Amino acid sequence: MREPLLSGGFQTLLTRVDHASGTDRIAEANRSIKADYVITVQADEPLVSRAQIDTLAEAIQSDAPMATLATAFTTAADFFSPNQVKVVLSRPTSRALFFSRSPLPFARDLSGKVDDAWVQSHPCYRHLGLYAYQADLLDRFSRLPLGELEQVERLEQLRVLENGYPIACDLTEDPTIGVDTPEDAVKFERWLK
Repeated sequence: MREPLLSGGFQTLLTRVDHASGTDRIAEANRSIKADYVITVQADEPLVSRAQIDTLAEAIQSDAPMATLATAFTTAADFFSPNQVKVVLSRPTSRALFFSRSPLPFARDLSGKVDDAWVQSHPCYRHLGLYAYQADLLDRFSRLPLGELEQVERLEQLRVLENGYPIACDLTEDPTIGVDTPEDAVKFERWLK
């Protein structure tokens, strides 16, 4: 249900409460809005920049029906955190191959025991909570059954990959702090000061 225009110059849209993911919620909203392209910013990414939004707007114009952003990890602590989602990318097309809460890639020869220097010198990318969609994918997404990997990892973008749709993934160097835990909130507050 679309609400009237608010004093800030925007409208709100109330969606059902029983959606399995935010993307399902966006799909419902877009059935009313009818946008050809949709860019979403999750609330746990408070440092989103205009450049990142512009990058997504350009990426969604490609042949991939979904786009997102990633940034290089700089610390092993962040790389090992299950609250920071990892993405593995193809080269040279920068398509997402997989998303996981586990450290990916896994350094087998080191039994997974890596330090900051190793993380910084290998393709270790953190997925950001920013998405762009083409409308037809949003419509299809909401009709697809929940994926097995999606349910295990609790990552909705895996439903897209599990059903054979490509996801474009560009890299950004803009600073970012994902706020997923109380400790992250403290880190963000320190950054603001």
